[in-house]
Amino acid sequence: MCGIIGVFNNELASKQVLEGLSVMHNRGRDAVGVAAREKTITAKGHKRLKAPKSSDMLGHCLHSLVGFIPQPLEGKGKFVINGEIYNWRELNEKYNLKARNDSEVVFRMLEKKGKARVIEVLNELDGVYAFAYWIQDEVILARDLLGIKPIWYSFQDGFSFASERKALDKELLELNPRQILIYNLRTKKVKTIARPFITLEREHKEPYSEMQRKVLALFINAVAKRIPDEPVGILFSGGIDSTLIALTCQKLGVPFTCYTAALKEEGMQEAPDMIYAKRVAKEFGFPLKVKTLTLEEVHDCLKTVVPRIEDSNVVKVGVALTFHVACQLAQKDGMKVVFSGLGSEELFAGYERHKQSQSVNKECLSGLLKLYERDLYRDDVITMNLNLELRLPYLDKALLAYAINIPEIYKLIPPRNKIILRDVAKSIGVPEEYAERKKTAAQYGSRFDRAIEKLAKRAGFLSKSAYLDRFYEPKNVRLVALISSGKDSVLALHTMMRQNYPVVCLATLKSTNPDSFMFHTPNVDLVKLQAESMGIPLIIQNTVGKKEEELEDLKKVLEEAKKKYGAEGVVTGALFSQYQRDRIERVADALGLKIFAPLWHMDQELEMRRVLQQKYEIMLSSIAAQGLDVSWLGRPLTDEDVNTLVGFNRKFGFNIAGEGGEFESLVLDAPCFKKKIVVEKAHIEKENSYTARYIIDNAKLVSK
Repeated sequence: MCGIIGVFNNELASKQVLEGLSVMHNRGRDAVGVAAREKTITAKGHKRLKAPKSSDMLGHCLHSLVGFIPQPLEGKGKFVINGEIYNWRELNEKYNLKARNDSEVVFRMLEKKGKARVIEVLNELDGVYAFAYWIQDEVILARDLLGIKPIWYSFQDGFSFASERKALDKELLELNPRQILIYNLRTKKVKTIARPFITLEREHKEPYSEMQRKVLALFINAVAKRIPDEPVGILFSGGIDSTLIALTCQKLGVPFTCYTAALKEEGMQEAPDMIYAKRVAKEFGFPLKVKTLTLEEVHDCLKTVVPRIEDSNVVKVGVALTFHVACQLAQKDGMKVVFSGLGSEELFAGYERHKQSQSVNKECLSGLLKLYERDLYRDDVITMNLNLELRLPYLDKALLAYAINIPEIYKLIPPRNKIILRDVAKSIGVPEEYAERKKTAAQYGSRFDRAIEKLAKRAGFLSKSAYLDRFYEPKNVRLVALISSGKDSVLALHTMMRQNYPVVCLATLKSTNPDSFMFHTPNVDLVKLQAESMGIPLIIQNTVGKKEEELEDLKKVLEEAKKKYGAEGVVTGALFSQYQRDRIERVADALGLKIFAPLWHMDQELEMRRVLQQKYEIMLSSIAAQGLDVSWLGRPLTDEDVNTLVGFNRKFGFNIAGEGGEFESLVLDAPCFKKKIVVEKAHIEKENSYTARYIIDNAKLVSK
């Protein structure tokens, strides 16, 4: 694939585009090109062009796989794209476009249909892409619905965008895949057009055997359409996902090599993924190459990987290490395309959180919504910087549309998950030992997470996050934290802080309805003291708390956080409430905000133990359940209290963390507080023997 960049309404546009192309040169070494309003220049290889001086300019570096057609393309408008369109030949014939490759097809469709029909064009594309279309005084940015191909933009010093954040020395935002951005060069105004995401429809009713047949056929087609005219690499763990990709390539007669990487530790058995990769490769005769790293080599690798993925999140880095080392092997072999099994877990319910969900397919959909932030940019920059193109058959458009509506019972019946995929694997000859192998996350299966932990301790750091932060100076996504004054919201924002995400502001919805479906109400005014204690700005939005209508108030507060404080994402303390999380996700995604729910489906007893272990001081501010009485109100919660709540759970199904409305909490102190809250005056409002509220009349902050 390629790299794209553009700078507009900036006297230094030519300089910034050329510098950005130099930074991204590994994304495309076959050709380079720039386009100003009056002139377009392209050249083979990756040489530094002498660009015309201009305040408006597009740039492109080409990684050629489907025809050698340098960009920018020009006609009525000018166009750059980073993508791969699998149905381009069909579209070329349908519209008689006479295009030479997939990039020209997209460009000529836009030219033919006009900018007013851009969504119509996108709906016909089967592939992955991020592009810019500059026509007259407008620049249009769009990307595929899942966000497999990246694009970042900025309104600092004019308007600019690039495939990678590091290509522009500015504060950049990632374009939400469900939005099309249109910037007017003359008025300098921007507008966005929303694109609908995948929707859940009626579950399929055909026999299970027919569903298996369709999944297999769709998967084979998904792999087949992504195969280039040359050998491919497969990032291989010996798990069900990569095994199915390799087996399909083998049956299709495609030359391929599997690649696996892991930590090497003296005196210890090989890492699980290394063991299984070798076993499965031997079983089927897959060509396999492996690479093991010592702790010292992992440390050296981190110096490259962390800045490259522009993130110091522990999970992302652990996965990235595995990915990077395996991709280096593929690069040495001269591969230009690598396959990955990413997306299978989200589509077929392979994670632990799917087991805890009230609706498995809703959880699958939620995970797909967040893939672009959590996984896709990381994997794209790693592969492209090694001059490799990443292909993801499990995220195929047709496979997604069908699989998202497979009945939940064919995806998950605990402890068995990904049921239909495992049964499909067995139907084509995968032994049960491998078809039913339990999922091990890449960072654990390779033991690279263990390596990070050991290196952190060796270097004297108290946490893996603190250790990784030393490799990456810029901060991660800027967050607005929804805060209610209770334990869940405070623990969620603290969790994100510990993972090196800056919380730039807090947001509170103050509901006049004590029975709001969405928002915590007891002692919500205490968030002012909590915000002051943390030294973080607070936005308060009043709401009447009417069902669904309160979402408009949530939208207002998130819009303000985005505009005033530059928030790029929102963190919520949702634990198990599907109702609450779905609505927050819907509002946030429509605003182009990334969504983080770090406590989602955390074991309720574990959460209660964790806040106490981390020296939180919390009290119950309301009770509404059998077993509780006013003696629980207004005093610090203890481990013994948690033991009692666990007993209530065993006795009559009491939610230990209060998820059923049994109680509400208030945080008086936490590790992220610089001062603690002291209650000076309070009173109890009692409805009956086990329903009451602790109303705080006066409180203050004191030094710890």
